[in-house]
Amino acid sequence: MTTQRRLSGNLPVETTELIGRRAELAQVRRLLGESRLVTLTGVGGVGKTRLSVRAAHEAQPSLRDGTWWVDLSALRRGALLAHAVAEALPLADQTTRPMIDVLAEYLADRELLLVLDTCEHLVDELGPVVEALLRAAPGLRILATSRRPLGIVPERLLTVAPLPVTDDDEADAVALLTARAAEAAPGFAASATDRADLVRLCRRLDGLPLAIELAAARLRDLSLAELTARLDDRFAVLGTTEEVVDEAEPPWHQALRTAIGWSHELCSPAERLLWARLSVFAGGFDAEAARRVCADARLPEDTIEGLLAGLAENSLLVAAPGGGPGPRLRMLDTIREFGAVWLRQLGEERTLRHRHRDHYRALAHRADAAWMGPEQIAWYERTVAEYANLRAALDFCLAEQDGHSALEMSGALWFLWVACGFAREGRHHLDRALALAPASGPVRAKGLWARGATAAVQGDVEAGPRLTAAMRTAAAQEADGTAPVDGTTAVAVAQLAGTSLMASGQLARAAETLDALPPSPPADGRYVAAWFMARNIRAFVHVHLGQSTEAAAVADQVRAECARRDETWSRAWGDYMRALAAMGLGRTEEAAALARTAVDGKRRLNDRVGIAMAVDLLASAAIASGHTEHAARLLGTAEQLWHTLGAPQASVAELVAARVACEKQARALIGDDAYTTAFRIGYDTAPDAAIAYALTPPTAAPPSGPAS
Repeated sequence: MTTQRRLSGNLPVETTELIGRRAELAQVRRLLGESRLVTLTGVGGVGKTRLSVRAAHEAQPSLRDGTWWVDLSALRRGALLAHAVAEALPLADQTTRPMIDVLAEYLADRELLLVLDTCEHLVDELGPVVEALLRAAPGLRILATSRRPLGIVPERLLTVAPLPVTDDDEADAVALLTARAAEAAPGFAASATDRADLVRLCRRLDGLPLAIELAAARLRDLSLAELTARLDDRFAVLGTTEEVVDEAEPPWHQALRTAIGWSHELCSPAERLLWARLSVFAGGFDAEAARRVCADARLPEDTIEGLLAGLAENSLLVAAPGGGPGPRLRMLDTIREFGAVWLRQLGEERTLRHRHRDHYRALAHRADAAWMGPEQIAWYERTVAEYANLRAALDFCLAEQDGHSALEMSGALWFLWVACGFAREGRHHLDRALALAPASGPVRAKGLWARGATAAVQGDVEAGPRLTAAMRTAAAQEADGTAPVDGTTAVAVAQLAGTSLMASGQLARAAETLDALPPSPPADGRYVAAWFMARNIRAFVHVHLGQSTEAAAVADQVRAECARRDETWSRAWGDYMRALAAMGLGRTEEAAALARTAVDGKRRLNDRVGIAMAVDLLASAAIASGHTEHAARLLGTAEQLWHTLGAPQASVAELVAARVACEKQARALIGDDAYTTAFRIGYDTAPDAAIAYALTPPTAAPPSGPAS
């Protein structure tokens, strides 16, 4: 049997060549062969992250399930460690089980390398997580980068030292300086007379890569001789001051402190202030966020973009991936830490963190207001790109015991929790915020609705009635004077109640509750999406009461309203419900076409629950149309998706029964061996390729084969 290789990883792209480190790479290979946990230690700026990226790329081809990158630098609390690891993996478990158990189960039979980058601030919390995963998954290896050892028994350490400096221009440190200087100042070429200055400069910086790169950026404005002389002066000044804090620290600590401090001195006062203020961001940011958070009378908005460009030119900011209205930037951890120290010394840290919170709370509200419209995909991409900052803002609210702001923000982000695969973390934030927030008012009502919708996605049948009752009470108390009474609140209450009744199998009562809703969607309000969710659930109830014609009518209404709004998420659910109705009416080809449309809509938002449900339905349609091997392969694909979600068929009894019947019929038609072969092809195919196969009608389906 030939199968496609599974998804191979999410490693950062290597945008520059790794200079030197051949011996260290060989050591990493050897240590990973001897131990399942290897930690690269060393001071900030020594190149631990860059070395781990190259080592992970080299290891990738030999690992069946790839190499996966987990950036922990933006995670400020250890409570979400397991969530951060899960988010890096193709794992979107929506159940209520402890995340560490979900991770252990997912990794148990996989052969992969996890790279945990920037661990030093989470060492105490990381130990139990790493131990649990290594114990559960014999095929797992972990490569960590940390300024401190993790202190776990199987850990093997490799201390990453600065690059060697010798008296020739082939030394690694000199080669790095020459390469980065050429990037900063195109056409740069060191003459024979410059060799001594190159070596002296690298030796002065003790071969520390980050210090060398910062110095190289200055060769855009200074000659090599001028740069060397000025840096010599900087060291001379340090020798007579108390700026070097600890005389016992290794010399390269001083070199890095000197290089960063010198870069700081060479910045304009406005650039220094912006550098300090930008340190409040977690992960990346764009120019709009920098303006909203950092600008004031001292830093006018119209100066921010020019200042950002200046910091980037001097290697103090680097490009960051992600969606949004413009390019994104980020600071390396060591540079951000320096800025954070200055921010505290300026007495602005608390002020800037409040500005950061306010900006991302406003961003959450803008995304919520725009979600049911044509900008839905753009807002999905933007909020996912800003997830580290949204999480940091929520953490700040909770740390400040500001339950109102935390609940306002986490309620506004309902779509991220419910539609985009972040249900587990949404539950975590909402539960903590609800425990702190006021007992009544519109903010609490929205938070309870978001929590109820999250419970439904997780298949948490027991929580549904409790949260519905709490939402009903909060809605009755909503008029607290802080906001006008929202006419859509009753819609939200009915939607939660109907969903809960459906999930518990009370279909007749669910139908009665959902039929009390208005016949058309509200024009505006906090809960517009609830009407669309309720109508899709009503179509589902019709299907499972054997009322396919009525289900088709409701689904068509949803699809028409979504088309009018140019909306994607609810429209894809409408396509799925319409496909279920078509199957009930015996229109197999129509059902398959609609299910493929649903898959296409759901994949654009990474809604893996929706994708898995639609692929299950495609398998049933394939069986009915005589494409049994195609159906078996689709069942394998769906199984792979459900395995990452943790709750097969979202714990809906009717869907579980349909899946079992489909598999039983396929085995009967083609036999166990043929079924197993086709199923394994679907299960082992990389997710993107598997979804592409599902989107292809069976008569034109491409043959299975090895991934490229």
